[in-house]
Amino acid sequence: MDLTTIEIMGYAASIMVALSLTMKDIVKLRIINFIGCIIFCIYGSLIGAWPVVATNVFISIVNVYYLYKMRKSSSTESV
Repeated sequence: MDLTTIEIMGYAASIMVALSLTMKDIVKLRIINFIGCIIFCIYGSLIGAWPVVATNVFISIVNVYYLYKMRKSSSTESV
């Protein structure tokens, strides 16, 4: 079975998202999941799967929002 670069990218994205769900630390989970989502966005764009792109753009925005919110709340707690 010969894998193309695009197929490898799809598998890598799947692995990143699955790996993120094994994290106990929510920050690590969101960062790894964000990376997986970005790879999925690229993958979806390359194969023309726009629902994959749209879903992962949305999940990426959610991840960034909560990472920002967590960072902001941790910086105000230390003040």
